[in-house]
Amino acid sequence: MEISVAPIIYILIFVGVLVLVEGVYLTVFGKSISLNNKVNRRLELLEKGNSREEVLEQLRKEMSQHIRSQGIPLYSLLAEKAQKANIAFSPMQLVVMMVVLAAIAFAGLTIGTEAALGIRALVAVGMGVGGVYVWVNGKANKRMSLIEEQLPDAIELMVRSLRVGHPFSSAVGIVAKEVADPLGSEFGVIADEAAYGKDMGEALKAMAERIGIQDLRFLAVAVTIQQTSGGNLADILHGLSKVIRARFKLFRRVRAITAEAKWSGMFLSGFPIVALLLINIMQPDYYEDVQDTPAFIPAALVVYGFLVANVLYMRAMVNIRV
Repeated sequence: MEISVAPIIYILIFVGVLVLVEGVYLTVFGKSISLNNKVNRRLELLEKGNSREEVLEQLRKEMSQHIRSQGIPLYSLLAEKAQKANIAFSPMQLVVMMVVLAAIAFAGLTIGTEAALGIRALVAVGMGVGGVYVWVNGKANKRMSLIEEQLPDAIELMVRSLRVGHPFSSAVGIVAKEVADPLGSEFGVIADEAAYGKDMGEALKAMAERIGIQDLRFLAVAVTIQQTSGGNLADILHGLSKVIRARFKLFRRVRAITAEAKWSGMFLSGFPIVALLLINIMQPDYYEDVQDTPAFIPAALVVYGFLVANVLYMRAMVNIRV
């Protein structure tokens, strides 16, 4: 039985592309860019001797550069995810990264496989663009999850600060110092913007719209209403934190209940692809008798369409929003 190693080489090159992107990112921006860093990035930049105004300008540029670059061809598919992930790479640097990774993937495919030039070029471009997209998407999902987990604790910290007599601006500043990234740097930017004269409610609203989390919109609305109508802000925020925790608890419960269905959907969606890879690895000439027939390509396209429909339908079945 002849065994083909080409699919394994494709998988290894794609994994190498993902590892290379992460390695370059951490090398350029250092440990401070990591989401699991206990000291948030804003404080680390301040400790390095940068002025408060310089740090604010750098963080604001990083937080808004991707959404302003949606006009770049094909980049609009990546801009929203890069915005939520707060990728410090500029849009042009990400595009250059795609090109460089595609070139590296093409070199790897040329050395490791005997595929035709057109196939190698097409797969290399797919790996370069797809690798960056998968990496950015993973960063965005991780960052959104961390912000949702950190938000109730941050609001409770503001509530305690307000109840001991601190003004709201000082409460936000305390959150910026005590909370780790990603929420710590976000509140640090708000604290700095308020110090330079921007309205706190408007700064919170801009952050909520930029990140796109509903609970942050609730926080911005609560602060804005309190500023215009008055009331006990500490009690309002305490009630908001209880609502957020209840929603988060419900979300976790729904995720636990639907876990079996999600894994079943993933298995049913991925099994045909894994089976196809194993067939090509263990018996590369399995389709040799039929691949030259006129019906082979139309049949393959129909099967591919069914696979795509299966993936979309499975995702729709288990995607329960809270």
